[in-house]
Amino acid sequence: MKRKGNLMSQIESIDNILLAYHQARRGKTGKKEVIKFSENLYDNILKIRDGLRTGTVEIGNYHYFKIYDPKERLICAASFPERVMHHAIMNVCKPRFESNLIFDSYASRSGKGVYAAIDRARLGMARYAYVAKLDVRKCFDSVSHEVLKGLLRRIFKDQRLLQLFDRIIDSYEVTPGCGIPIGNLPSQYFMNLYLSPLDHYIKEVLLVPIYVRYMDDKLLYDNDREKVKEYVSSVTDFVENVLRLKLKTPQIVKTEQGVSFLGYFINKDNILLNRRSKLRFKNKMISYGQLLADGVWSQERYLHQVNSLIAFARKANTYCLCNSICSTIEGDSRLEGAAWR
Repeated sequence: MKRKGNLMSQIESIDNILLAYHQARRGKTGKKEVIKFSENLYDNILKIRDGLRTGTVEIGNYHYFKIYDPKERLICAASFPERVMHHAIMNVCKPRFESNLIFDSYASRSGKGVYAAIDRARLGMARYAYVAKLDVRKCFDSVSHEVLKGLLRRIFKDQRLLQLFDRIIDSYEVTPGCGIPIGNLPSQYFMNLYLSPLDHYIKEVLLVPIYVRYMDDKLLYDNDREKVKEYVSSVTDFVENVLRLKLKTPQIVKTEQGVSFLGYFINKDNILLNRRSKLRFKNKMISYGQLLADGVWSQERYLHQVNSLIAFARKANTYCLCNSICSTIEGDSRLEGAAWR
């Protein structure tokens, strides 16, 4: 693959940074830091451009907080100016990251996503007798800075861009030389790139017939259980020796038994919400209603969030679950416009 150079001039352009500003502020126009940035918009755009040109742009002004959805995660939120910079970089570099990925990588990609991954997983369930579920242990926390920087140098040759990537990578670590932050836009692309050699190995060397990856969650299919075991063994060696990561205990089951994947439980004949997703669905409906009642959320935001929940639930066979919830809130004026059915 020919490496790409001379990208920083595109990243630094006023038009690109202005576009990045509009992308970064989407859904956050009421936040103080966004309002403050917008009050002196042109000066702040110029500050980012000049910082990119001189290599002095601010990196690492992170705000940390935890979420529990479903498990505890430490989220690392960059400052608004830094998020603008992230979008400016990825507006230009995204096609290069994309060109390195296989078809069946579904996270953080246009035209892909959770639902497309689920559809592909269901196809595997219908066609094959066995499935292996693989998951990397503490994947974001364990990414080797050295390995990641090496992968970036395979697809980019612009030295100023590579130095910028190095600064972003070095701005965060969980253990010395390891870790990328959950919650940062570049981390999504870094993770896809980091696991891309594994994707190519699975499809082009092991020749796994159907393989699905969404970030660090993976499904591999075959009709021969022993063949699936061989896949798992080879993948484990690759993950440990090449990527310097560790897998959780692999799960190999018959497709008629099914596996939990991306919040759903999928088997050969059916798709349901898994236990955690059911509980989360009910709890979120209650908490969203309380946020609306307390005046924290507007009706518009409430309906937006509720409809996202319903869309996730309706991907599975959840008629009875949604119907039972509908029956308890029938006639509630707050839910006018919600896509229950």
